Amino acid sequence: YDVKQIIESISFVLLSELNIGNMIEEKYSLEEGISFIKGNNFTKFDSSLELVCVLGVDTKHSDQQVRGVVSMPNGTGKVIRVAVFAKDKKLEEAIEAGADIAGSDDLVQAIQAGKIDFDYCIATPDMMGMVGRVAKILGPKGLMPNPKLGTVTPDVVGAIAKAKAGQVEFRAEKAGIVHAAVGKLSFVESSL
Repeated sequence: YDVKQIIESISFVLLSELNIGNMIEEKYSLEEGISFIKGNNFTKFDSSLELVCVLGVDTKHSDQQVRGVVSMPNGTGKVIRVAVFAKDKKLEEAIEAGADIAGSDDLVQAIQAGKIDFDYCIATPDMMGMVGRVAKILGPKGLMPNPKLGTVTPDVVGAIAKAKAGQVEFRAEKAGIVHAAVGKLSFVESSL
């Protein structure tokens, strides 16, 4: 699927509250919807803009699973902390590429001790046996490296660059809905 075509074809459906307390449904184009959201933001912090798509799929069936990764052209506005499971030359490459945490057995021991201070986890294929020892800890948190998402790769430099640049993972939940943060409301409208 061409992500740009899909995003352009989405019409925003926003619920706005009238003074009398009734809810009405209005349809907006993508540009109008972003303008509406930015104009009606009253939070004192930099809010995230989240895209929610109701796909109408039954995720119990394996052929209807929706999961993937997309790189946001302007990032997500979040600072991502990356951990890399690697050894020898790949470990040095990961540190040079900007990994916040990098290691092998020492990283496994830190995770087993309950120290998980990263948002994204990357591993080289030869380290997956070691990563498997902490799978019960990383899996429920959504941090387990997965080759389908590009987090199990020999190219740790490229994976770190993508993660830091604003790569977003999306996955359909039980009800067939996909949630994905696409940016911060402080971004200019063309960046969203």
